[in-house]
Amino acid sequence: MASDIRVAVLSKGHPFDQEAFLAVFDHLDGVTWTHIEHPEAVELVEPAQAAEFDVFVMYDMPGIEFTGRSAEGRDVEPPVRFFDPPPGYQQKFQQLLDDGKGMVFLHHAVAGWPTWPGYADIVGGRFHYQPAELRGVAYPDSGYRHDVTHEIQVVAPDHPVCAGIDPVFSITDEVYLYPVFEDTVVPLLRSSHRFEADGFYSADRAIRGERNSRKGWTHPPGSDLVAWTNSQPNSPVVYLQFGDGPQTYADSNYRKILGNAIRWAADSST
Repeated sequence: MASDIRVAVLSKGHPFDQEAFLAVFDHLDGVTWTHIEHPEAVELVEPAQAAEFDVFVMYDMPGIEFTGRSAEGRDVEPPVRFFDPPPGYQQKFQQLLDDGKGMVFLHHAVAGWPTWPGYADIVGGRFHYQPAELRGVAYPDSGYRHDVTHEIQVVAPDHPVCAGIDPVFSITDEVYLYPVFEDTVVPLLRSSHRFEADGFYSADRAIRGERNSRKGWTHPPGSDLVAWTNSQPNSPVVYLQFGDGPQTYADSNYRKILGNAIRWAADSST
């Protein structure tokens, strides 16, 4: 009998319903999971600790601290602080990829380590909380929109991550408007939502306390990709944009796709 896939579930940096999210992993067959929060999660790049797990599931957002308001109630400028990974972290993370560690990135994890350009290459894109340059292109802050019900089309029906999924299904979740590296990733799922600025809100405005605002903000049209794979360089890497809250966590398609992604990342590890 095959052993369970040993999964490290990483979190911290973005609020979420912890109980509802972690309950998802209790419903995944053949998976044994351990929840590890930051800052302890950065230690998983150490070889002895990494060896305890077959797959890392990233639901974290490291390298970001929201500064909000001062004790006197004044707005802090800028409203977010970015910081670098600890010394040696990037090299050790790269070694995990060279060694073939399976990784699944979920939802807001695409915003992680914003001062590390190579992290976006690993994930396959980046969500920006502030205007930034990526691959030599200047981008405004990214867009978001909650509680969007949209149809999802499976564009890689033969890929194991899509196994058992209907060719078209509906899901209600948060969607993002941000740069995706369509030239390097392998598409799995596309959304029917229209990924243009007038259908999204500014991330910068949101962290300044102006939720659901696009005042003075615009963004170039974005990708309709909501799931892809991205091998970097020997590791099987999956990104799933789904995963904002309890409604999504309970969705049967979300659970099926996440379970498939974990199994593919484990089976494809070198």
